Parts: sequence; C-alpha cells; structure tokens
Amino acid sequence: MSDVTFTFEVDEDLKNEFTAAADATDSDSAQVLRDLMRDFVRRQHEAADYDAWFRAQVQIGLDQARAGDLFSHEEVEAEAAAWRADLERKLGRRTI
Repeated sequence: MSDVTFTFEVDEDLKNEFTAAADATDSDSAQVLRDLMRDFVRRQHEAADYDAWFRAQVQIGLDQARAGDLFSHEEVEAEAAAWRADLERKLGRRTI
C-alpha cells in the first residue's frame, strides 16, 4: 500500500492546540492523525457489524413470531419467578 497526502483545512487555534498536545506526549502529529483515522474506521466497521447482527436477530424474532413460536405470558412469568427465587437463594434472602 502506498502513502498518499491528505490535505484539509482546520482552524488555526485547533491546529496549534493539537500540535502542542501531540508534542506534549512526544508524539508525531501526523502519526496521531493516522491513529485517529484508523480508530474511526475501525469503530465504523464495528458499528456496521453490530447493526447487521442486530437486524439479523430482529428478523429471527419476527420469523419466530410469524411461525407462532412464542412464549405465553404464564411461561415467561414462571421462568422469571424461578430466576428471582434462584437469585434470592444465592443472596441468602427470602423470596419476594
């Protein structure tokens, strides 16, 4: 991969503060910008991956609901009661 020049305008005060902050940490300003760019791109990829996963999970839920693969209110309440009882037991308290 070859290097290219990336030129952009920035407020002079911001540039001066950024350069001073980079210098204070013995960092090269250009390297700090490259690191920030890499981090931004990584976060965008992670966000897109999460969005795709989440949409797939929602679709699975919708498909299950359309197929009638649902839990009744009573089943949910019974499982929640068991969870609460187990938690209370672990905490050494009486069941609420």
